[in-house]
Amino acid sequence: MSTPVVRLVSWNVNGIRACVRKGFADWLKRSRATIVALQEVRALEDELPECLCRLRAWHSSFFPARRRGYSGVGLLTRRVPDELRTSVGEERFDVEGRVQLARFGRLLLANVYFPKGSGRNRDNSRVPYKLDFYRCLFDRLELWRRRGMHVLVAGDFNTAHGVIDLARPKDNVETSGFLPEERAELDRWMAAGWVDTFRHFESAPGQYTWWSQRSGCRERNIGWRIDYVLATPSAMAYVRRAFILPHVFGSDHCPVGVDLDPTVYD
Repeated sequence: MSTPVVRLVSWNVNGIRACVRKGFADWLKRSRATIVALQEVRALEDELPECLCRLRAWHSSFFPARRRGYSGVGLLTRRVPDELRTSVGEERFDVEGRVQLARFGRLLLANVYFPKGSGRNRDNSRVPYKLDFYRCLFDRLELWRRRGMHVLVAGDFNTAHGVIDLARPKDNVETSGFLPEERAELDRWMAAGWVDTFRHFESAPGQYTWWSQRSGCRERNIGWRIDYVLATPSAMAYVRRAFILPHVFGSDHCPVGVDLDPTVYD
């Protein structure tokens, strides 16, 4: 018999209604997950698929953007959070429905949909906003870290950290998601002690979590790794393994996650 674990799975579903039509409920039954963190839900509470409103043995909570059909995050958990917050203290970020901070004992999970840096005109006009969001969240999480919490950040970071994390780095040096200033922000997190859980265990290239919906990109594995689970050193002590699930379909992203020792709550 295998040793029990707390399995955290994070998935940008690119619209929960579309993902449900593509088999999300069946995947959830097979996932063996304890906590499922969803990003880009893109549905108000009264627009959520009925199957999500009658899940047995799951506690669900969703935080939509104020703007209909945009952004939004959600959590499905086997254990009811001891505390759940949805604000990082700045209205310009909170209205976009990007963060859930869920505490389970000494585990603090941040479910986050980080902004894109590209604007409506396919320029990089939102990069300053994106970097402000990174820094605001970092400061908020450092407060929890200093309180002795085991902190995990799971979600779509919208940034490929290293050359190894996208198929065509030379073609994207001026593209938001791989700009020097975006990558430098992740460098700052790592320098402060945060651990990229997947890279802790896996150094091979060709490991991606998002593929353009242009024909053939996913089949040819021309992708980006922009979905992560980051851990503070104290949380990393409980991480048994980290994984990417590229063969799970339903979105232009695939799920990522970690298996944790169950004493992470203590």
